[in-house]
Amino acid sequence: MRKYEGRTVGLYTKVSPEEKEVIDRKMALLGTINLRAYLRKMAVDGYVVQLDMSSVVELVKLLRSISSNVNQIARRCNSTHNLYAQDVEDLRQGYTEVWQGISELLKKFETL
Repeated sequence: MRKYEGRTVGLYTKVSPEEKEVIDRKMALLGTINLRAYLRKMAVDGYVVQLDMSSVVELVKLLRSISSNVNQIARRCNSTHNLYAQDVEDLRQGYTEVWQGISELLKKFETL
């Protein structure tokens, strides 16, 4: 069964040209062109949130890099029994960058 087959109640409304322009701008910001889907989503959920996930992707890349560094340092420590100050500082700097990124991301979430 197609998901739209159960939709049997029609809702009709009129808007002013100014309201239509606002709707069009919001749809463009969301990146959607399906007016019916947009209006249905707004009416059912009350809001639509579009997230820019690029900062999350960057944080994940940074975390993977740090994880790789930790593994390499652990292997070297296990084989040579040496831990270098520069290794510790590199990890500290990476974690600082991660926490800064998370803080910025949380500030963005606060504005939603």
